[in-house]
Amino acid sequence: MRRHGWNSDARRWRLAALIGVGAAVLALVLTMLTLPGERGGTKGTTKDGDKVHGTPADPPPARVRGAVGWGFTHTQYSADEGDDAAVARVKKLLKDQPRPLPQIQHVMGWGAGNPEPVKGRYDFGDLDRRIDFVRATGGTPVVTLCCAPDWMKGGKPGAGNTNWSQASLETAPKPEHFDDYAALAATVAKRYPDVRHFVVWNEFKGFWNGAEHRWDYEGYTRLYNLVYKALKDVDPDIMVGGPYVGMTSVGPRQDDGVAEDLKGPWGGVDQRVVDAFDHWNEHKAGADFVVVDGASYTADDELLPDEFQATEKLTDVSRWVRRRTGGLPLWWAEYYVEPGDDKDNRDDWSEAHRVAVHATGLIALARGGTTSGFYWNPQKRGEQCAGCLWTSTERADGGRELPILDLVARFAAAFPPGTRYEKVAVAADDEPNVRVLADDDTVLVVNVLDRPISAKVDGRRFDLPGYGVKWLER
Repeated sequence: MRRHGWNSDARRWRLAALIGVGAAVLALVLTMLTLPGERGGTKGTTKDGDKVHGTPADPPPARVRGAVGWGFTHTQYSADEGDDAAVARVKKLLKDQPRPLPQIQHVMGWGAGNPEPVKGRYDFGDLDRRIDFVRATGGTPVVTLCCAPDWMKGGKPGAGNTNWSQASLETAPKPEHFDDYAALAATVAKRYPDVRHFVVWNEFKGFWNGAEHRWDYEGYTRLYNLVYKALKDVDPDIMVGGPYVGMTSVGPRQDDGVAEDLKGPWGGVDQRVVDAFDHWNEHKAGADFVVVDGASYTADDELLPDEFQATEKLTDVSRWVRRRTGGLPLWWAEYYVEPGDDKDNRDDWSEAHRVAVHATGLIALARGGTTSGFYWNPQKRGEQCAGCLWTSTERADGGRELPILDLVARFAAAFPPGTRYEKVAVAADDEPNVRVLADDDTVLVVNVLDRPISAKVDGRRFDLPGYGVKWLER
């Protein structure tokens, strides 16, 4: 993965300074006189990374400690850059929501540059801009502490030496640099005092034990505990969560290596995932919330028994995690209900189909006890963007709401953390055709068929188009 607009050859300024001099000896002398950190390339960096940036905002008050509700994750492209009018539209769109949306930003990658190119020298320009965007839209900022600067994982230090390949980005810091990564986490916490929630790492990236064909959960847990302590030393009220492990599942025909207590018609979760989760859960220094991610479909992109019933996996996994952790607030940092192609594009479903399945997934998460969930926004720069939250802000007419944003925002407003869900009467003939979620104010109804139906829900009969989603007030 390459950070867009990144100058991978920033040290050319040194060569330019030598053009015309023509003496290799001079170059050698200059190199010898340069401080060690500068040899790594510190242009554009600063030493005061922990200096408070901008004007910290007061995030919306939490109804449940350790829970922030339903929101989305910023990825490589978002609405913090682009045409001024389009950016302004998205800011207004998000700020005008009835309940502000929590927003996740990774500390490196997914739109953020290398935060510490050289040890003790920082470049938070991209992260500053993303945090400013969250503040401007009234959202709750959340930082995922992933990924790691190159020098922490065996690469070259220097502002121009960041390797943005996927393999490099998804490499974990070496154990001898775990303390350095914890120090970086503390620096981030000091810089943005209004970020009160931190997620430690992403999907165990780089923590695979190839020799034993399992996750290196010992290494991850050691890193987690160091980061947890570092953040709590900054402020005991900072909330920290993990392990952000992907709940990968296989089809129900496969029994080998499948967790006995975590399976259903949708398939079964890989036992190695359960082992990783259990080790973290037993050996963690502490946690204010627990984080997982995953898809309703299997590792082979199977939706079983179909795309709507497959979402029952999200319910089953959520309930399992809640039992395992004694009821810690549960976050899904990512959740997917629509398989992508080899480039992760999702263009096969109509928007109505996409919204209906996604609404069913949200219902499944809520039924399982999930308190916070984040839509992974697959934002692109072009005219078309299946599943995006808004049209591209790179376009003058961009920044306009798309159906998934409307769904996530309405769900966030109707069913915040602490909601008490109620059972709703559904006509017997209609039960197979709809999915329903309700509290004392709102009923969400989804037609899981691709044809119109007439349904009776909560004592009212109404028509729904194919894959229709309807909100009822009670």
